[in-house]
Amino acid sequence: MAQVNESWLTREQEFAAFSNGPLLDFWHSREEGVFSGVNDVPIHFVRFCSPKHDQVIVVSPGRIESYVKYSEVAYDLYHCGYDVMILDHRGQGRSGRMLNDRHCGHVHLFDDYIDDFHTFYQLEVAPRNYRRKFALAHSMGGAILALFLAKEPESFDAAALCAPMTGIFLPLPGWVARKILDWAENRPMRRDGYALGTGHWRPLPFLVNALTHSRERYRRSVRSYADYPELQVGGPSYHWVREGILAGERLLAQVKNITTPLLVLQAGEDRVVNNRSQLAFCQAMAQVGNPCEGNQPLVIEGARHEILFERDDIRARALSAIMRFFANHT
Repeated sequence: MAQVNESWLTREQEFAAFSNGPLLDFWHSREEGVFSGVNDVPIHFVRFCSPKHDQVIVVSPGRIESYVKYSEVAYDLYHCGYDVMILDHRGQGRSGRMLNDRHCGHVHLFDDYIDDFHTFYQLEVAPRNYRRKFALAHSMGGAILALFLAKEPESFDAAALCAPMTGIFLPLPGWVARKILDWAENRPMRRDGYALGTGHWRPLPFLVNALTHSRERYRRSVRSYADYPELQVGGPSYHWVREGILAGERLLAQVKNITTPLLVLQAGEDRVVNNRSQLAFCQAMAQVGNPCEGNQPLVIEGARHEILFERDDIRARALSAIMRFFANHT
């Protein structure tokens, strides 16, 4: 199986030609579907399959993301010999929302994400009898996947977590944030409203973005939200932030149940999730006898939060590590 693709190192040089040629042709080959998640919320997904493939990678995206954004990631994984499946988590992408304000990122219970993922696995992944099954997750999707693995550790042969949301980067001291969140929790108008300092989706100039150094990939991502307004999600609700913090705490308490081989990739310049919490997660895994690959996060130096959408050299480094890790568990 291919582990490194030289085109990963030079793609941005002709990114428009790639996006409007090979990538667009690949996107047209997709199969899209939908199923009913918790409380009958529609959960949409996409898959790219070939009769030549006997292995699959299931992708769990981050907050506000849609599978529409992941076409390039799917393209690369598919051409490394894997079927690829990606779902849009509830409250974002093409999946159903819980609030009238479609821009407000919200979930009733963080466990709803995990239950949706479990249903997706049972309906779409398990019945296909793949020789090997792998999972790849980013940010919030990493917390969802890790908590799913705590319940179903035998479901995947290995999993890679990119900048996982094991802890949220907060602009306030933790105790202050907790007081504010607990106060809002008992006031529905506040609880389900935008968290302090956030609001409706709006495109930020590339120069002030905290997600990637890749101008081309950032522009493409922003353009996808502009072209498909139904995908737009802005800031999280107070309740979502509270659920996210509790999910990180619960994850640390459940590490003993995660026996799936894990690779944790850390973005060296992350300002979205708490990198110290990723180190604590890996240390906790080691203490219970299930160490992550290398016993600690693999730091992708120079990367901002969206490692899989970074500049060519940074992205290739991460993708190569993921492909090697999966190949070692084939």
